[in-house]
Amino acid sequence: MATMDVAQLTAIDVHTHAEVSRTGHPSLPPELMAASEKYFAAQGHRQPTIDEMADYYRRRHMAAVVFTVDAEHALGHPPIPNEEIAEDCAAHADTLIPFASLDPWRGRAAVRQAHRLVEEYGVRGFKFHPSLQAFAPDDPMAYPLYEAIAELGVPALFHTGQTGIGAGVPGGGGIRLKYSNPLLIDDVATDFPELRIILAHPSFPWQDEALAVATHKPNVFIDLSGWSPKYFPPQLVRYANTLLKDKVLFGSDYPVITPDRWLSDFEKIDIKPDVRPLILKDNALRLLGLTSG
Repeated sequence: MATMDVAQLTAIDVHTHAEVSRTGHPSLPPELMAASEKYFAAQGHRQPTIDEMADYYRRRHMAAVVFTVDAEHALGHPPIPNEEIAEDCAAHADTLIPFASLDPWRGRAAVRQAHRLVEEYGVRGFKFHPSLQAFAPDDPMAYPLYEAIAELGVPALFHTGQTGIGAGVPGGGGIRLKYSNPLLIDDVATDFPELRIILAHPSFPWQDEALAVATHKPNVFIDLSGWSPKYFPPQLVRYANTLLKDKVLFGSDYPVITPDRWLSDFEKIDIKPDVRPLILKDNALRLLGLTSG
């Protein structure tokens, strides 16, 4: 099996979604998937298989972190199995990096699953979507799972800010934006200082809160997924160029936003030449502990 040669990579996309299982099971209920596609102006986009994702990123000499979202408690919709994603990523270890997602409402079962996924399946991190999973990140209910992830030595990535999932659906599909305020993750970063945390997305409407947490807590990073760079808030660009240049990460939100579009727009914004490689690759190498194979 091929291993990852990080020296040959042009970039590492830390935020991509597995949207369909081997059997065709979707990651979200149809009405929420349709709302997300409309929000991102991506109607009719294909839901690539993991094999197709690997081919896409390999042709671009890029690596990608792949995950789904387990929100079965709130949505009643079974997730794509984490084990399946990990196995399929392992078949493309030269270009794909598996993350998992566990619904914190699963309690002790989630803690056991976290250990098994890392120790037996090689999962390299965990994705949370507080709004979709209907929990506040600082709820003590989730703390045993955070403790397990910290013990396992892998990062936790949290969706922050508004979400396209449920946008335009009556009542937002029952999805509450308040759970994705990045300030709620400050308690997690305080109580688990050894846990590496990624705040996903420009955190509209809480961008300043995200910047405050990331500058204050050494274990907190920010990924730039979900937005075209031409729409980044000015303060995000300023901090990415200065105080947070070692803590900002390239992420696309593929497949609803492609890295081709993201990188094309990234070339046009005012990022210092010495900072660009940090954002596109080097910061992720350090955070994920990647070395040449």
